[in-house]
Amino acid sequence: MKPHIISAINAFVMLAIGFWGWKTGNSNTALIPVVLGALLLPLNNGIRYESKTVSHVAVLLTLLAVVGLSMALKGAIGRENNGQIIRVSIMLFTAVLALIVFIKSFIDARNNRSKT
Repeated sequence: MKPHIISAINAFVMLAIGFWGWKTGNSNTALIPVVLGALLLPLNNGIRYESKTVSHVAVLLTLLAVVGLSMALKGAIGRENNGQIIRVSIMLFTAVLALIVFIKSFIDARNNRSKT
């Protein structure tokens, strides 16, 4: 999968599910993934055209999302809130998948650069 595709999917998932979580729970912290998704979307064009700076910013935002969602998942499990566990798990899954694809693309780019 290409990094710009999974990044866009991750951004849309965080926007949609974060907004859904905010509407159902009325917690302002549920808007954090919405903000991160909104920040990732404009970076997608730079990721598509392999801008190193833009890609690294997107990876940093995705890493922040993974850390934050991990902590949110821990809290949701402690509260035994099944709806919140499912929502956070879905967002965490797409963020981790995006991070893996980004790292793989960075390794591939480095290998291609060293061959030439």
